[in-house]
Amino acid sequence: MTTRLLVTRHGDADYPVRGVLSDEGGWLTDKGKAQVDELARSLTGRGVTGVYSSTMQRAVESARRAAAILGVSAQVVDGLQEYSVGQYAGLPYGDPRPQQVFNAWLAGDLSQGLPGGETGQQVVDRYRIGLDEVADATADGTALVFSHGGVMSLVIPRLSVNVRDDLAAQRFLPNCVPAEVEVDGEQWRVISWPGSTDKSVV
Repeated sequence: MTTRLLVTRHGDADYPVRGVLSDEGGWLTDKGKAQVDELARSLTGRGVTGVYSSTMQRAVESARRAAAILGVSAQVVDGLQEYSVGQYAGLPYGDPRPQQVFNAWLAGDLSQGLPGGETGQQVVDRYRIGLDEVADATADGTALVFSHGGVMSLVIPRLSVNVRDDLAAQRFLPNCVPAEVEVDGEQWRVISWPGSTDKSVV
């Protein structure tokens, strides 16, 4: 059986403190709500049978809006959340230390971790479990999954047999533009990847 997962970043979001690294769930802005609605309407003919999200509020809210438009249920799945910034929470976005760790992950060194957070291997393992849960529940259908740019960029190429592990290096993911992934048994394939070299899409 072949299952299609449309995995996308949540809609544009805001946070209690702007411009800093955070593990906060955030909430959708008006722009983010419009992005979700537009995506959901564009998928009305794709046979989406369920909408799933990470546990983080910006993704949960995105899934609920999309599910209402598509007329299906929305479910929260543990494991699909963004990687934790750990003790780096509160640092400005431009701080190089967390980016250095993430770059090491993309280059294949999953043993590195963020202080107080996760190693790359831990992120890959729990994200794979979450996506497997969605794929098993979808069973030869199509599911829409709201997740997060960092974990998507790290894990999805690594699970797929037809692309390089570092596919997402310097290819930034816009909000609400899904990566299409085909799952056939234990084999994963990236059908399309929305990454852009334009960092302004983030």
